Amino acid sequence: MVIVLFIAGLVCLIVGAEALVRGASRLAAAFGLSPLVIGLTVVAFGTSSPELAVSIKSALSDQASIGVGNVVGSNIFNILFILGLSALIVPLAASQQLVRFDVPLMIAISLLVLVYSLDGIFSRAEGLTLVAGLVIYLSFLMMQSRRENVGAQDTDTKEHRLEGNKKYSWVRDIACVLFGFALLVLGSRWLVGSAVSFAQYLGVSELVIGLTIVAAGTSLPEVVTSVIAAIRGERDIAVGNVVGSNIFNILSVLGVASVVAPKGIRVSPAVIGFDIPVMIAVAFACLPIFYTGGVISRREGALFLGYYVAYTLYLILAASHHDALPSINAVMLYFVIPLTLVTLIITALRERHGRKRPPKHNP
Repeated sequence: MVIVLFIAGLVCLIVGAEALVRGASRLAAAFGLSPLVIGLTVVAFGTSSPELAVSIKSALSDQASIGVGNVVGSNIFNILFILGLSALIVPLAASQQLVRFDVPLMIAISLLVLVYSLDGIFSRAEGLTLVAGLVIYLSFLMMQSRRENVGAQDTDTKEHRLEGNKKYSWVRDIACVLFGFALLVLGSRWLVGSAVSFAQYLGVSELVIGLTIVAAGTSLPEVVTSVIAAIRGERDIAVGNVVGSNIFNILSVLGVASVVAPKGIRVSPAVIGFDIPVMIAVAFACLPIFYTGGVISRREGALFLGYYVAYTLYLILAASHHDALPSINAVMLYFVIPLTLVTLIITALRERHGRKRPPKHNP
């Protein structure tokens, strides 16, 4: 019965997120928002809405470890698994805006999460600062879009408003949004309840379940969006969806959950000492990889996937207190991670040197 509820909860979250994105996108277009703003706001929020629903539900149910694990685990999963899988299908393109603005922002707010968690709790005031950061980020995106797409926005606005004037269209879109929200609420309730039952049955902490099963489950909309975008050749969307969702997960999901939690969200020492630093390291790893020609190669995608397998294996071994854990720690800490960092730095320096070298002119 628990497995059935878990699967049913995932299905409700995925279908609910899809309905929410469809309805909200049409309503936003009817109000004259450009496709760029819709993609960076409505779609990013929609694919992060399962994380938001689960984190709020767990915060209100005094099961905050699932909510924190969900956000941190989803951000790690999004980069290592989704980008890795998408890059294996086809090498991905990273735009200059991602390298210059969005990825540095993702790194900065990931560091802020570590600073806020050092006292062992995300307070309501800290949650409000994250939500305020979300408002500023969305305002910046909208102003930037208006500057770059004034002409296109006027044309699209007229067409979408003509569609919006049809009464049935408004009713359909509003019903779609409400239906999506209802499924998200129902799905989050089933998913959190079954996750707690899983943790009790397997004898592991709710945090480990949140970092693995719940994080992967709530990130399924991002998986589908990025993989389909990669297959269709829309490689920039595949990368932007992941980075945008990670920003939303911190500013929106963690921020709102901290605000609505009656006593704030407690953060365990294990998350502060390991999982949040891993999330920060993964965010930092995006910069040299994105910088090298603006392309994520299949080799780098395989590297990301390998690291996610290693991370998941570590969580399982740590939960079971396996004897092999110290050996794996030593290999990862003193060999694999330093070797990867050196490789990425050398690759980035070569790329930078190649850009500075003047082109050869044939006589």
